[in-house]
Amino acid sequence: MITLYGTPLSRAARCLWMLEEVGVPFTHVPTHFAGEAQKPEFRRLNPNGRVPVLDDDGTIVWESMAINLHLADRYGKDLAPRDFAERAHVYQWSFWGVTEIEPGLIEALAHRMLPEAQRKPELAAAGEAKLTRPLKVLDGVLGAGSWLAADRFTVADLNVASVLVISQLARIDLGPYPNVGRWAASCWGRPAHQRAGARR
Repeated sequence: MITLYGTPLSRAARCLWMLEEVGVPFTHVPTHFAGEAQKPEFRRLNPNGRVPVLDDDGTIVWESMAINLHLADRYGKDLAPRDFAERAHVYQWSFWGVTEIEPGLIEALAHRMLPEAQRKPELAAAGEAKLTRPLKVLDGVLGAGSWLAADRFTVADLNVASVLVISQLARIDLGPYPNVGRWAASCWGRPAHQRAGARR
């Protein structure tokens, strides 16, 4: 039995997408990071008091990227890497997404979505500026091939696209990066992503 804890308006969204992709039955327990996740019973699952958390028949995994890599390895079929080279590139791009793209996106998002009195436009602009270099890198790589880690959509594409989806809320213009825009639209248009989004 698989249970995912976490509100869809958190990093749990990428795990919901992954679960929809692999097509295994699961139970979703909407768990808010500022509420239920701070209770002692939840902290027995994740002592950090954060979501998401996956309970895969007694195997407890936290950190959204680790959850998705686990799900790919156990259930992913074509989403999983097929050899050592693909596995290395899946890890590379998954970690790259959270280290190179996510911080700038979160900074821009926070100062464009906070109550107006708390927004600092200069910090939103600084966050967006941090994205220029990694988006150029991503655009260049996607200009040479359709996908990130293999000749097909894999968990690497899902993981990076699930980070980049924040760009829509943060009002980041992907126009200067046409290969990124094409690839992102292809990823976000997948039926599993649409099903996961309908849970919000």
